[in-house]
Order: sequence, then C-alpha cells, then structure tokens
Amino acid sequence: MDTSRTEHDAFGPVEIPADRYWGAQTQRALGVFEVGEERFPACLIRAFGLQKMAAARANLRCGALKAMLAEPIVAAAAELRDGRFDTHFPLTIWQTGSGTQTNMNANEVIANRANELMGQPLGTKSPVHPNDHVNASQSSNDSFPTVMHLVAVLELEQRLKPALALLRDSLRERADAFADVLKIARTHLMDAVPMTMGQTFDTFARQVGHGIERIDATLPRLLSLPQGGTAAGTGLNAPPAFDVFFCEEIGALTGHGFSPNASKFEGMAAHDALVEVSGALNVLATSLLKIANDLRWLGSGPRCGLGELKIPDDGLTSSIMPGKRNPTIAEVLAQACMQAMGNHVTITLANASGNFELNVAKPVLIANLLQSIRVLADAAGVLARRLVQGIAVDPARLAGNVENALLLATALNPHLGYDRVAKITAAALAQGMTPRAAAVSLGFLDEATYDRIVDAGRMAHRQ
Repeated sequence: MDTSRTEHDAFGPVEIPADRYWGAQTQRALGVFEVGEERFPACLIRAFGLQKMAAARANLRCGALKAMLAEPIVAAAAELRDGRFDTHFPLTIWQTGSGTQTNMNANEVIANRANELMGQPLGTKSPVHPNDHVNASQSSNDSFPTVMHLVAVLELEQRLKPALALLRDSLRERADAFADVLKIARTHLMDAVPMTMGQTFDTFARQVGHGIERIDATLPRLLSLPQGGTAAGTGLNAPPAFDVFFCEEIGALTGHGFSPNASKFEGMAAHDALVEVSGALNVLATSLLKIANDLRWLGSGPRCGLGELKIPDDGLTSSIMPGKRNPTIAEVLAQACMQAMGNHVTITLANASGNFELNVAKPVLIANLLQSIRVLADAAGVLARRLVQGIAVDPARLAGNVENALLLATALNPHLGYDRVAKITAAALAQGMTPRAAAVSLGFLDEATYDRIVDAGRMAHRQ
C-alpha cells in the first residue's frame, strides 16, 4: 500500500502522506516554517469551515460558482466546521504574516474532500480546484482577517461570556448570602472601618459584570468583516455584491449580524477591533487577578492568616506538609490573568506591525487573542464552580476582628473631634484593649453613649 501520493502545484511535484487531505502548498510550508510547536486551536480551523461555506454560497448566488461545484465545497467545508479535519492542519502559527498557509491548508483540505465526495481520488484538483473554486472571489488577505473576526465573536459569545456570567452570578449569590456578615475593611493593607462581606463580594460581582459590558462594547467593530477586499482592499476578482451575500450567508450560519466593512482597506491593513477586544480582556484580567488575590488573602490560614473566608477543599495537598490546603483555584486564575496581560502586549505590537495595505502579524495576533479568551473563560468557570459557590465565612474570626478593631472609634469624630478620638485609638493600641474600653477609661464618654454611637452594623451600611 502506498504511503504517499504525488501532487503538483506551480513549482512542481510534491510528495504528501497518502491519508492526509492537505495539498502541495501545505506540504511545502511544512518544510519551510520549521519554527516552534504552537498551532492554532481547533476553533479557528473550524471557523475556516464556516468562512468557506459562506464564500461558496455567496459565489453561487453571484454566479461565480456553478451548483455542481458549490454544493460539494459546502459539504466538505461543513465537515471542516464540525471538526472532522482538525488533525489535517499541521502548520504552526509561525508562518507568513497574512496567514496564507493556513488559508491554503483549508482550501486544499476542502478541495480534496469535495473531490472525494464526487468520486475522485485525493490530489486530483478536479473538478474542484483549491484556488480556482474553494478560494474563488477571495484572498488570504481578506479571508484570514474575516476568520479572525468570526472566531473571536464565536469564542467570546460561546465560551467567555457564559463563563463570566456564571462567575458574576455566583459572586452575586455569595454577596446576598453574606449581606449581613460584618467585617473590617482594609485600606493600605491596614485595619479600617466596618463593612460587610456582602459588600466585598458585590464589588467582585460588579467588576465581572463590567467586564462583560466592555466585551459587548467591542462587538460592533468585530461584526464588520473585510471579506470581499481580496488582495489589497479593492475587491479585485470578486463579483459585485459578493461581500453582502457573504455576510448574509455567514449570518445565517452563525446567528450573528455580520456586515461588510465599508473600507476593506482598513479591515485588512489594521486590526484595531481585535486590539480593542484584547484591551477589554486586559481590563478583565486585572479585575480577575484582584479578585483572586483578595480571595487568597481573606482565606489565608487556617490559624495564622486572616482566615475570614473558608476556601472549599479541592482534595489536593502539599508534597511535604501533610494535610496542607492551598488556594489552588485562585492561583490558576491569577496565572491565566498574567498570561492574558502578556498576550495583550504581543497583540498590541502585532497590530502596530502592518505595512501599508496589509497587517503582516495576523497569525500571532489571533493565536494570542484566542489563548486569552480560552484561559480566562476556563479559569473563571472553574473559580465559580469550585471555589466561589462553596465559599463560606468564619463568623467567630470576623466577629472578633470587628470587636477589636481600633477604627470603630472613627464614628466618634463628630462627637469628640479628631484629636480626642486619636487619643482613644492610641490608648487602645498601647494598652491592648478595645476602643470602647479605652474611651471609657479616658473619661470621654460612658459605655451606654459609646454603644449608641458606635454601631458597627450601622456604620457598615452608611452610604
């Protein structure tokens, strides 16, 4: 049995593994771009299936493809969309800055499969040709950025936003559960005035909610597609209305309201819309990292830390200290946030690296953006399910902290003045007593008056 087949392109014959659906250009690229191991995630490959389906249907409507060719192309592209050919995309992200090789990889896989559906062997390029038919009315220069927008929208809507909504709602539920649980606020890492644990979790929930809103605000630019610009933005070799028909078809396939970019030049020369998305993710990462660190600190202990929160047991422990429990989920989230922040730097540089009518860092830009979406979504979902939903408070630790907090005396300022209250807190700290005892011992007021003025619950809810 033959282990390889011979295909031909403009440069001559190429040997390709017999069971692989890619063609000559992909095989040549394997020998040229021997850099790294980082490959595009399956979601981008499958988005190419959607893009080629929509392009074939648009070409059929424009009269650029006959039904006898368009139909098998659509069928093959649908299989690509459904994940059948994930393993037939061997190239890394380190390739031509336009993403040409991955676009050609998709063209070749779809052409070979379409021909196979029509009873032809792999490698024939007939009746379906990868360039003439699968890539009809297209260029890598407009198809790859279209896929970038398409996959970004799908991953944000189907992966990240649901995970963030789960986390937001889980934090909101804990905020409601802890609404009346008093604690001492900390500013500059030092004891401050009373608040509730519910207010702490309400802050977290609002941060995540604002993160979702920031993502939503980027969608209008993401939904604008450069497809139809072909080589440089002019639409050379694309029939009239191809861009309109394409957006109608991709909208029907995805349920999203895509529209043609009024300037294909802008959509191909720069990817500001994707940097905007990454910027929203960068803000989100800072929010999530703050939340992760607060949860770690508030749950530190169990005996020698703050210990105000009880972190759910994850079943894991130390390799040397028996029974030690660590905030592993929060640490995972923190690392995911760090990765997204670093990716934002790469994405920023990539978008700034276009030349004239074409950005030439598309693969590294979209690969980093998709990684940010993936790790933030996965980590946020795990945090919600494995930590937030099971988190509890330590009532005794919290009550003790509130009782002994020096800055409860702040409520006395309007009655005694700043300087005398400062004497109360100084005496309490020096003599190891509560501010209540210090205030009485200094003769500034009696116990009943102190208790009437200094009410931690009332102080926590003043806004």
